[in-house]
Amino acid sequence: MHAIQDRRFGGLVIFRPENFRHTAVLTAFRHLLAMHVQQPSVSDRSFQYGDGIFSTIRVKNGVLQFWPLHWRRLQQSMQRLGFGLVPEAEVKAQAQAQISKPEQVVKVLVSRGHGGRGYSTKALTAPDIYCTASPLPDYSVQQQQGISVGNASLRLGIQPLLAGIKHTSRLETVLHKTEVEQSGFDELLAFDTEGFAIEFSAANMFFYQNGQWFTPELRQAGVAGVMRAFLLKKLAVTEGRFMAQDIADCEAMFACNALMGVVPVHHYLQRPLALAPVWPVQQLLVTNSEEGC
Repeated sequence: MHAIQDRRFGGLVIFRPENFRHTAVLTAFRHLLAMHVQQPSVSDRSFQYGDGIFSTIRVKNGVLQFWPLHWRRLQQSMQRLGFGLVPEAEVKAQAQAQISKPEQVVKVLVSRGHGGRGYSTKALTAPDIYCTASPLPDYSVQQQQGISVGNASLRLGIQPLLAGIKHTSRLETVLHKTEVEQSGFDELLAFDTEGFAIEFSAANMFFYQNGQWFTPELRQAGVAGVMRAFLLKKLAVTEGRFMAQDIADCEAMFACNALMGVVPVHHYLQRPLALAPVWPVQQLLVTNSEEGC
């Protein structure tokens, strides 16, 4: 006899061998066995207020890629937001428990917890950790052929206290992605309310001009991606504040994040860009793949 705890079914669910003849019961059992983490409740602050942070991790050959960079960002974000302490070993163990295939995606979400009256952070429980797994999208075509990019009409709000953090209050990103899907471009570059370039809808941006790579600084807005952090260590890059006119004549550009890696831009505002400067950057991921573990 098998038993598994599941809140949605009112507690302990008993599975008897004779019931396994019923497909629905067997399917439910397999589904519950695949769940390694607690289910969020409606009182969770990440659900109520977006009071949480997350990181989306690529699994390669059964290993969490760039785990040290993912953990550093999670840890720094928890410190900046005043979350309670969460041991790295606990978070990593829950993330690893989700791995069931050599190539997939694991998402780690840390909520501030439960409790507090309204927005107050007093009388809270310890932070809650939620981990989920999903298939890894295939980005091979984009990595080889590139993508088209335009400029978003959306302007990102300026909030230095949240800049760089991948928090769960992502309505701006939802609006950004919605505009992308309606634009006819593969991606749109978003600027902040002061007119400075920040990021793509789900990736950071680098551009190439006169033999030098540049990327927007993210002190006012945006998400500081893990792939961006890796490339800043491995590539000669100048961070700065760039307006549309500073980027308009760039020679090359790419998008990057932890899942897609480095994806070149073949057209920016319908102007063709060179792909060749991006190939050596992609090669950095190959030659430094061991550091991703």
